[in-house]
Amino acid sequence: MFGPGYWATIGPGLELMFISQLDKGLAFRALHAGTDAFVIPNPWDAGTAKLLAALGFRALATTSAGLAFSLGRQDGGGLVSRAETIANAASIAAAVELPVAADLENGFGDDPSEVVETILAAAGAGLVGGSIEDATGNPLHPIYDFGLAVERVAAAAEAAHGLPFPFTFTARAENYLHGRPDLEDTIRRLQAFERVGADVLFAPGLPDLNCVRLVCAAVSKPLNVLAGAAFTVAELQVAGVRRISLGSGLSRIALAAFVRAAEDIAGTGAFDCLRSATPYGEMNRRMG
Repeated sequence: MFGPGYWATIGPGLELMFISQLDKGLAFRALHAGTDAFVIPNPWDAGTAKLLAALGFRALATTSAGLAFSLGRQDGGGLVSRAETIANAASIAAAVELPVAADLENGFGDDPSEVVETILAAAGAGLVGGSIEDATGNPLHPIYDFGLAVERVAAAAEAAHGLPFPFTFTARAENYLHGRPDLEDTIRRLQAFERVGADVLFAPGLPDLNCVRLVCAAVSKPLNVLAGAAFTVAELQVAGVRRISLGSGLSRIALAAFVRAAEDIAGTGAFDCLRSATPYGEMNRRMG
């Protein structure tokens, strides 16, 4: 049993249409087939998802780090379970009419069969996309050996493509996030992931536009790039990028503002920081 569809208001006449998981899957797939790069921002709960949807973004993706931080845990250490991740993603997918993809970390298990279980759980939660990384979570051996990494992606791709609606599967090569700035191996992995069925490729942490260009030139499937202050959408599009995600960026911006305000209150005893808060009525309306 897969996720529900949603009744959505469209147009000035307030007509209603049923947005099914199939509709969302087709819309998400179409975004990747276009010629323009699109930004897919990363909410960490239903409320932030609704705020982003109202701003005109065309799809959303969850963030494992944003979820971990909201739970008071560190990211990347296996401290958030598959059940917690899927429940969070399901709440986001149910809150908006947009296609939602999930950061599924390493699939919550080393064995390819565990990765398959994660893909199927994501589909059952109403998602129409998800990513699996080749990071082990073990600091002594942070990246899966090449053969196992490819086997895991192949199993995930087969599961995703066996679903009764389009599920856009992203395979991630994590070298640059784990102290292995090896572009040759990163490209080798992405090319292998492409051959075994990944729909989208992702190498987070690429350090500059030249590396981005080289990766884009080496693969034919759409490339997702993690946004950075040194990049713009226009530059990444010229380099060949199709999708741009923000990772934990928005959650860290929000938490930074929270900490600055709390520090100001604790340090000065004044509440001037509250002047910058969105008025209660406006925020309440946005959540309506």
